[in-house]
Amino acid sequence: MIKRILLIEDEPGLVLTLSDRLAREGYAVQAAQDGEAGLAKAAAEPFDLILLDVMLPRRNGLDVCRDLRQRGVETPIIMLTARGQVVDKVVGLKLGADDYLTKPFETIELLARIEARLRRAPAQAATTAEADAYQFGDIRVDFRSAEGYRGKERLDFFAREYQLLRYFIEHRGATLSRDQLLNDVWGYDATPSTRTVDVHVAWLRQKIEPNPRHPRYLLTIHGLGYKFVG
Repeated sequence: MIKRILLIEDEPGLVLTLSDRLAREGYAVQAAQDGEAGLAKAAAEPFDLILLDVMLPRRNGLDVCRDLRQRGVETPIIMLTARGQVVDKVVGLKLGADDYLTKPFETIELLARIEARLRRAPAQAATTAEADAYQFGDIRVDFRSAEGYRGKERLDFFAREYQLLRYFIEHRGATLSRDQLLNDVWGYDATPSTRTVDVHVAWLRQKIEPNPRHPRYLLTIHGLGYKFVG
């Protein structure tokens, strides 16, 4: 499977150079040239790795890293820092970055770090899937008790709502069709209408979204289904 990399970098020459080289190495690359655009793209689409510059217009890389981790996005992040900015490196790692590289750097070193980080990613994903709880934003889902919390407030899920939410969490970043959700959550022998999925998604949004009318975590992919990006 082709690995997807998001490059958040505002230097056009570097964007072009890295995009071409990464594509030649077999990666699928998307780029964003400011922090706001990068944050939106990283939160809305599944990527295998993010290359994140610290010095960005509109929102700096440290803020982007922090906001992604607060939203529950666990995609590995390699930060690109200016020479000598030790503070940026330390802060970036504390905010949840997985690695950093100082500009100017050799492309061969960047490729080695990307490969090393991607090798670790499957093990990290498995650990997350087997964890006792999952956190996104201010929502925490406890898999042992089948309960959810917003801060200290308990969220009362119906059984099917919880099953649907857990399925979304376990398949976060993937676009899931209504038929797939009906088969895997309701069961092959169940015969609810596809409208049932939409109704349960709407109920879930009322409980987990800061603004249910403008979902942040449980997105509609028009013509295809739904995607959870928490």
